[in-house]
Parts: sequence; C-alpha cells; structure tokens
Amino acid sequence: MSEAVHPVDEILPVPKLAILGLQHVLVMYAGAVAVPLIIGRALKLPPEQVAFLISADLFACGLATLAQCLGFLGVGIRLPVMMGVTFASVGPMVAMGQDPQIGLLGIYGSVIAAGIFGIVVAPFVSRLLPLFPPVVTGTIILIIGISLMRVGINWAGGGLPFFTQTINGQSVQVANPNYGQLQGLGIALFVLLVILGLIRWGQGFLANVAVLLGIIAGAVLASALGLMHFDKVAAASWFDVIVPFHFGMPTFHLVPIVTMCIVMVVVMIESTGMFLALSDITGKPVDQKALTRGLRADGVGTLIGGIFNTFPYTSFSQNVGLVGITGVRSRWVTVTGGLIMLGLGLLPKMAALVEAVPQVVLGGAGLVMFGMVAATGARILTGVDFRTNRFNLFIVAVSVGFGMIPLVSPNFFKNLPHELHPLLESGILLCAIVAVLMNVFFNGVKQASTDEIVAAAKQAEAH
Repeated sequence: MSEAVHPVDEILPVPKLAILGLQHVLVMYAGAVAVPLIIGRALKLPPEQVAFLISADLFACGLATLAQCLGFLGVGIRLPVMMGVTFASVGPMVAMGQDPQIGLLGIYGSVIAAGIFGIVVAPFVSRLLPLFPPVVTGTIILIIGISLMRVGINWAGGGLPFFTQTINGQSVQVANPNYGQLQGLGIALFVLLVILGLIRWGQGFLANVAVLLGIIAGAVLASALGLMHFDKVAAASWFDVIVPFHFGMPTFHLVPIVTMCIVMVVVMIESTGMFLALSDITGKPVDQKALTRGLRADGVGTLIGGIFNTFPYTSFSQNVGLVGITGVRSRWVTVTGGLIMLGLGLLPKMAALVEAVPQVVLGGAGLVMFGMVAATGARILTGVDFRTNRFNLFIVAVSVGFGMIPLVSPNFFKNLPHELHPLLESGILLCAIVAVLMNVFFNGVKQASTDEIVAAAKQAEAH
C-alpha cells in the first residue's frame, strides 16, 4: 500500500487549481508591480520602458515561483510559495539608478552578483539567524514601511513635489505645479475608502483582493474624469517575448554589489522566517537541507531577475497568510499561480494598462500597503521585552534614528566618499546594520528558537 500524499504535494483538479492560483496572483499583484513602478518612475524612464519593466517583473515572478515550488537540482523549498520583488531593495536601487555612473545597467549588475552570492551562501545563512531576533527584524520592517510611506504619500500627491530641471547648464529644483491638486487628493482618498470598506465588510476572497479592487475602482474614476489615457495601451502589442539584457549588458561596480549582497542577506533571513511559518501552517517539516534549497531559490530568482531586466526576489508573505486563511496547502496551487504570472508577463497590453494608472490612484493603495508594512514591524516589536531589558529601547531608538537620516536629510552624508552613497542613502540598510551591531553590543548573540522565528514570521504576514 502506497503512502498517503502529503497535502503540500496533492495535485488538485485543474479548475480548482486555476481559481486558487488566480487568487494567489491577485493577492500579490499590486505588490508585485509596485517595485518596477517605483524604480521606473524614480529613474524617469519613458512610459513604454516602465511598462516593459512590469512585464519583465511578472515574467520573472513566474520563473522564480516555479523554481521555488517545483524545485530542481538542490533548488526550491517545494512549499506553496509565491515569489515577488522585495521592497527591501527599493531604496538602494533608486540611489544607484540616480547615480549617472551606475544607472539601470549598474543595478542589474549588482542584482546578478547578489543572486550568485545568494546561491553560494545559502547553506550558511541560517547560521546568521541569531543576529536577527525580533527586536532587530521588527525595527528593520518598521523602517521599510516608513521609507516606503514617502513613496505612497508622493503618489497620492501626484508625483514628486519638486523635480530637477536644467537651466543655463545648471540643475535646479522646480516645484511641481500638479502636486497636491484637490482632484488628485480626492481620487487617492476614494481609493483608500474603497479598500478600507472592502476590508471591513468584504468576506473571504473579496477582502483578500481589496487593494487590487480599490486600484481598479480608482482607475475607473480617473478614467471617467479624463485623467487616465489609453493611447499607449492601444499601441502596445498583444504578445511579446521577454529577452535577457533588454537594456544592454549589465555593468558591475563594487559598492553597489556589496550593498545588494547585504540586501540579499536581509531577504534570505526574512525568507527563512516565512519558510518556517509555512512549515507550521502546512504541517510539513522543514529540515536544514530543505531550508538551504529554499534560500538557494531566492538566489536563483534574483539571478533570473538580473538577467531578465528586473530585481531581487523573495517569498511574498501575504501569500503565506493566504495559505493560512484558505487552508489550501498544495504547492501545485502556487505552481499554477507562477504559470499565470508567466503568461501575464508575455502580454504587453496588460503591463501598459498597469503603467497607465495615474499615480494618485496608486497613492491611495500605497498608503494602505506601505503603512501595513510599518504596522507589521510595530506588531513584531510588541513581542519584544522592553520592560526588563531596557537595552532593547536603545536598539530601536538609535536604529530608527539612523534609518530616518536619508529621509529627513538627504544631504547629511554629502561630504563622505561618493562610492558609499548607495549604501548611506538607504535608510533600510543603515537601520539594518545599526540594529544588528547595537543588538550584538547590548544583548550579545543568542540563538533564537524556531518557535520565536515562526511567531515573528506569522506576525509579518501583512508585510
């Protein structure tokens, strides 16, 4: 008599796989396209190139998800995981891209190097877990949310409040006349209210896709008011192939590579927590070999991202939460989701449609999405012992202070070596480094238990 198939490995009927896989895609879609939108618009890329970044991201999401769920040659955790671009990489990549000596090709070079680094160090990363107790991870996630809130607020305002313009050979900052227009603020508020209403009164699947439905409602309103234009959607082709190195051959610079490798370590630590949480939810134990395969898949996904014109990948925690909510544990559901993402990446019209959504619409959703990241960090910190260990207060206080420097005073480090700017201009990385060092200084290195890591990961489901 053959052994019973574990629910994680159960192959469901095709119609059920399609519906459940689509649900996973819808839950992560807004987050999946957010990073290419942020990077593309921060680097002032033309709309068609931003649309291509979205297509490339969706395509690479699919490939990375398949590598993680199906697994091959020592790669893949083989649990129900959806892979997407990590928000932790946004700050460093924007800083790199805005440096004319690095640019987009320098970003891709650092992503490729970080992917290879991740593949090599995967067996050793789990040994770093003692450096990331809840007081450190909670602080880092809090700063990630605070950093991204600036993006969401500027989206709601209609773009950046100032933009750089060259006058008589000199770069000067000019006020954005469209920033803070009442019509745009009203649309952002409308999107926010729709999302909150769906979360409050929606049930099950409807509540799970509240962010996406809010964006759709906002896009319909913006279109009715004449603020959303579809000429580039009409011009986009129905089908296109995502080719490697679309923007040219990557370039490699030492400091951006080191910076992205640090991001990769943070990403892999986050993924470890997610894998342990999934192990608990699905009832399938994760041993050292399985954990190494999962972390190695993060590296492979990031390498795929650099080759196919996109960015570092990690497991999306909102999908981990969805597994817990639905109780459907089959990894073939997320395999189906990965195939759907692949298909969407090959449809340029879909990417062009997403790119056409006005920033004010995204702003209403961004306030929820990015605010939830900060709130998640705060929730993790509620489990930290501040009462009997006063050192933890200093760890959070100083780390948050360093993380806020690039947000509050972008020129704070202007007199330090230019090569260090991609690192120093990322509040997330500054916060991570300071939090780890402060924790080691005050608390030493203590081995975190699996239960503590799982509990922290479960709290981070909204991240």
